[in-house]
Amino acid sequence: MTESQYIDKKIISTFRENNLKVTPQRIAIAKYVLNNSEHPTAKRIYQEIRMAHPTVSVATIYATLKVLKEIGFIQELNLPDGQSRFDPNLEPHAHLICEKCGDITDWEDPLLSELVSNISNDAHFIVSASGLNLNGVCRKCQEDENT
Repeated sequence: MTESQYIDKKIISTFRENNLKVTPQRIAIAKYVLNNSEHPTAKRIYQEIRMAHPTVSVATIYATLKVLKEIGFIQELNLPDGQSRFDPNLEPHAHLICEKCGDITDWEDPLLSELVSNISNDAHFIVSASGLNLNGVCRKCQEDENT
């Protein structure tokens, strides 16, 4: 079984376990988000999915994203500018958010995972999601400013 087939099977079985209708559009949305590390907006997801599924509605995009979040497949990043972005990486990591270009980069560090684990253990608290957003200016924008 290929990784793509495994993902399809997992998406379908999870939707069914949660009594959700399995549609080609919903599967396409889930696959796109789960395979995308660029933290897309709902608008971007809609634009991409619409190419293969021209009848997909914005409502279907939002409803599917809500379901994917509720069943623990993705997390939603609520940014200071009011935009929501979606991330399939559920492991503890930081988001480096460029205030100039809006790019979001994942930054993973074993110390962050260890910190979340220690807090969880010490506080007897089950962590369902964690996030650390660091706002600033990315390397590319810094270089652009200096040229």
